[in-house]
Amino acid sequence: MVKHILDTPIEYLKGVGPARAEMLRKEADIRTFGDLLHYYPFRYVDRSKFYTVSEINSDSAWLQLKGKITGMQTIGTGRTARLVMTFRDHTGETELVFFQGLKWIKEKVFVGKEYIIFGKPNYFMGRYNFTHPDIEPADEEAQLQNEPLQPYYSTSEKLKSRGFTPKNFVRIMRTLISQVQRDIPEILSPRVLKEAQLMLRANALTNIHFPADIHSLGKARERIKFDELFFIQLQLLRLKYLRMEKVKSRKFSKIGDYFNSFYHNNLPFELTNAQKKVIREIRADVGSGKQMNRLLQGDVGSGKTLVALMSMLMALDNDSQACLMAPTEILAQQHYKTISRMLHGMPVEVALLTGSTKKSERNELHARLQDGRLQILIGTHALIEDQVQFHNLGLVVIDEQHRFGVAQRARLWEKSEIPPHILVMTATPIPRTLAMTLYGDLEVSVIDELPPGRKPVKTYHYYEKERLRVFWFLKEQIARGRQVYVVFPIINESDKLELQDLMDGFDTISRYFPLPDYHISIVHGQLKPAEKESEMKRFLEKKTQIMVATTVIEVGVDVPNATVMVIENAERFGLSQLHQLRGRVGRGADQSHCILMSSYKLTTDGKKRLETMVRTTDGFEIAEVDLHLRGPGDLQGTQQSGLVGLKLASLVKDEKLLKVAREMAYRVLDEDPQLENPENQPMVRYLQSSEFDWGKIS
Repeated sequence: MVKHILDTPIEYLKGVGPARAEMLRKEADIRTFGDLLHYYPFRYVDRSKFYTVSEINSDSAWLQLKGKITGMQTIGTGRTARLVMTFRDHTGETELVFFQGLKWIKEKVFVGKEYIIFGKPNYFMGRYNFTHPDIEPADEEAQLQNEPLQPYYSTSEKLKSRGFTPKNFVRIMRTLISQVQRDIPEILSPRVLKEAQLMLRANALTNIHFPADIHSLGKARERIKFDELFFIQLQLLRLKYLRMEKVKSRKFSKIGDYFNSFYHNNLPFELTNAQKKVIREIRADVGSGKQMNRLLQGDVGSGKTLVALMSMLMALDNDSQACLMAPTEILAQQHYKTISRMLHGMPVEVALLTGSTKKSERNELHARLQDGRLQILIGTHALIEDQVQFHNLGLVVIDEQHRFGVAQRARLWEKSEIPPHILVMTATPIPRTLAMTLYGDLEVSVIDELPPGRKPVKTYHYYEKERLRVFWFLKEQIARGRQVYVVFPIINESDKLELQDLMDGFDTISRYFPLPDYHISIVHGQLKPAEKESEMKRFLEKKTQIMVATTVIEVGVDVPNATVMVIENAERFGLSQLHQLRGRVGRGADQSHCILMSSYKLTTDGKKRLETMVRTTDGFEIAEVDLHLRGPGDLQGTQQSGLVGLKLASLVKDEKLLKVAREMAYRVLDEDPQLENPENQPMVRYLQSSEFDWGKIS
């Protein structure tokens, strides 16, 4: 039984039927009246203005003309046949050319009759013509005048073959609107509508398809975008409110010997103001008795690991264990070495658990973990295995959390009867609009200062013909005792041609940096883990001066003596990846350099990416540029629509509207956290009917 007219299967709409309905399902994922109602036009064309043949002077604009068909002939036969019509008005004549559907067109269009044509002129052999224009009898002009802004819907060849031409789409949509317009429910409360000054939903959904005028179209788009953004924010903030109310966690009430001893005796450098602020925020969270869920953003080298360690020491001071999960074995090992070094001389038990940990070591580790002797466990996905059982897990730190699935993270949290506090870290700066949507139910902390003594990396862009100049610079740096990375863009490591890029580059570098004066490491994804580890170790121990690698070194390699990063074919990388790679240098006190090599064939976006890298080292500014260039889709490896269910709204262009929507969601929940008030019930019903998978977020 259909609950609402918008849930009616699409085959029951006049003009559709079972066969067309199946095609709509396959091609456009349209299954119900509601799905079709939310299938918005991709553009609108002003059909109120008529042009004459003599006014055609460009092939850039869509034009509407009124006149008679004065001639019609078929030229050629079979698949190469084309239908050519002569179209004349009082100022001259032009040709209309059709390559498909000739039989159908000849049955519908008659010589001597008056028609309205609409299309884009082409300039061919010294004159203008129209290819496949819309053509309809002039006696339909009154209807066109009533709908001056005509919608155009995206359609495929398969849909067209079933009669879903742009014109028929309009007819079917008109039938739908007339049938459902009075039954479109309002989903916002009267107060939200008034305060945000929004058009009623029924009016918006009518005007998005058949706008009365430009102003009405603008208000309709604003309303639909607001809905998309508001309900994401409302659901995220609601989850956050519910968790804060219901999910209790251990109360870390004291700052004791572990934290204080580390702070006074082991701190590797003075904390930046940004680090101090974040530690205060974390301390307030873990001392509240409510579960902390905090996102810690900070550029590579900003000192996130130090903040995470000090948070772990708060757990230890309150008789709890802590763990840190990293996405790769290399990164987990790096964290283990860094944290062990920082804790040198302190009575803290730290261990590493990865896929490579031997069985005998695992058994001992499990026993120490279960009885509480092991206080901090660092590892990879191995941490979520069933046999890993904690005695008293109080804090979970997750690094680069977008690389883990929701289920994986949940299994880690379930290892404690009392939910542990959660600190999520990322070195990928996330623009504000994306953070509000991806991590809207988390508190966000930002470390936006580099530790003292760190110098920003100087970045340069060179073209291929300047390679010798770059090589001389590398020799000069190596002569000073420095080390160099040279990275090649192996995008798909099974692609032999891409691997060849790296091997060719290795051969070239070997010729310019020959033995015995120079030694080179080579690292790529097709090496066995032991071989990769051996090559990286040689570089770390300064037995090699140059590491030729793919992007496997993007995370997890910390070599303070490496001061130069050369990125080959830099135009083939995204901005965030370039920024991550650059973060591999500048780890020590010496001035570091990043050299972007490219061909001369640069797209506009490619040039913008390289110019941005040269201009700034600010990860958040880079992330904003990346968002504008690429859209939200790739930034977290997920399509925008699949991620947050946006059809009209854009996280790039609608930042102001997103802020308004978030502010309205806050106001609603501040006054009615459970959404129990009668005026908020339309919003509750909409949230309950929404099929969106909120588990995709955060």
